[in-house]
Amino acid sequence: MEQPLAPSRRQLMKSLAAIGIGSTVFQRAVVAQVPKESMTVTVEMIEKAEWITGLKLTDAERRALVRNLNNGLRSYERNRQVTLTNDVPPAFAFLPSSVLTKAEPRGTVEPISGAVPKKPASNEDLAFLPLTALSQLVRTKAVSSVELTKLYLERLKKYDPALKCVVTLTEELALKQAEAADKEIAAGKYRGPLHGIPWGAKDLIAYPGYKTTWGAGPYKDQTLDVKATVAKKLEDAGAVLVAKLTLGALAQGDLWFGGMTRNPWNVKQGSSGSSAGSSSAVVAGLVGFAIGSETMGSIVSPCTRCGASGLRPTFGRISRAGCMTLSWTMDKLGPICRSMEDCALVLGAIHGADAGDAAAVDRPFNWPAKRELKAMKVGFVEGKGDKERKELQTLRELGVTLVPIKLPDQYPADVQTILYAECAAAFDDLTRKGINEGIGTWANSFRFGQFIPAVEYIRANRIRTLLMREMETLFEKVDLYMNRDPYVDMAITNLTGHPTAVLPNGFTKQGDTETPTSITFTGRLYGETELLVVANAYQQATGHHLKRPPMEKATAANAG
Repeated sequence: MEQPLAPSRRQLMKSLAAIGIGSTVFQRAVVAQVPKESMTVTVEMIEKAEWITGLKLTDAERRALVRNLNNGLRSYERNRQVTLTNDVPPAFAFLPSSVLTKAEPRGTVEPISGAVPKKPASNEDLAFLPLTALSQLVRTKAVSSVELTKLYLERLKKYDPALKCVVTLTEELALKQAEAADKEIAAGKYRGPLHGIPWGAKDLIAYPGYKTTWGAGPYKDQTLDVKATVAKKLEDAGAVLVAKLTLGALAQGDLWFGGMTRNPWNVKQGSSGSSAGSSSAVVAGLVGFAIGSETMGSIVSPCTRCGASGLRPTFGRISRAGCMTLSWTMDKLGPICRSMEDCALVLGAIHGADAGDAAAVDRPFNWPAKRELKAMKVGFVEGKGDKERKELQTLRELGVTLVPIKLPDQYPADVQTILYAECAAAFDDLTRKGINEGIGTWANSFRFGQFIPAVEYIRANRIRTLLMREMETLFEKVDLYMNRDPYVDMAITNLTGHPTAVLPNGFTKQGDTETPTSITFTGRLYGETELLVVANAYQQATGHHLKRPPMEKATAANAG
């Protein structure tokens, strides 16, 4: 059999870095001493690299490793000759449930019955209506989709200089879709509660004919000739795409290549991220609803900062086909809206299995729920002053059963090892090209990921299984649980794949500026129906989502 060519000095250095052998300085020193005709790993190199494994080997064990490592280096080099774009997944899929079940019916979704609202007297009032009300107005032809679309396009243009929430307006497409929606509705072909409603897509969601920038400088002119499954499903539901909305560079934070996306409540402050534009635009009344994504807080955090109502669904509820990958086992798409029922209506249109995403599954979701609110068991973490906690009092008044719980703490929630290993692989091309600019703080994280041993990555995922089992035990006692601090269980639930609803829960004031606070509810795997029933009831009882930001202050001059 023909022997593969020995790697060059440069190739050897890259290979050593990839398998975590030594520091850059050490790699260069070793390579400088190795003859050009013999680019191989040596026993001495193995000894100096043992620190990364936490092992101490004998000379015999080191000699045995030499051949394996040199064969491995040649395999790595051959693999690196294959071009891998961000849309190529590994040959495995994460399942958040330890029990494999067959696909189940999707369920039925429709708005909770109520009186049809009257069209507001002002466009400002119309713009801030929740999806539940907008859909009724469009269905009854009190407001046309074209009228609503033009209103939101005007507001996007007016407030974007201050909020910096728009990457691309999809105006031509939006007007065509709105005109088509009005014709269908006039002809009696009503597709459901999203028909004719303008929406915004986080700009990691691909749509043909428009740029998909991922918020990052290296990709600011990127166009992808693909329609993301979530965009197609919303199109099939009759929704109208009006804008590609901002995200922090490569889905981190609120800083993108166009600047910092702002919080409508305080335009001097960032909107948090990475679903920065989606949350900002919804809360400012610039779209009817938006789609965001979360790997580690990217729906919960900006919804908390801006006062939006968001849903991070169970991992695998919604197909990610056609969307940027950061982590194959943690990325999730979800709706960002002005009410929790809005989130239910959007989820009803976009969940389900998809051939383009091996992790996407069919599980039931029904709205309205068939189970009564008073049958729900809601967990809470006990603490001092529980009797005075307003949120607990509200839940008691709603009639749910409150159950004290303790969050899993037996095992580490090692997001860092899993996320950085996967994102380093997803953007390996950037690291190997030496690209540092325009990608936020990712460059060092990607480099760190290159040094995570495969054994440690798999070990972290095995501990993840233990966390999943702890959560299964927790949910034997409750249907869902409540948290005042939206970040306290974020690492655990993003690893285990559990769904979380986030909604405004009051305001804090500094001087003349009010900014929102939030509360989260976390449910069982695929338990979004019960989760949203309680979150919606709590929201209707408290009414914090009805308060609007001071848009008269949302100017470029105030943003600074």
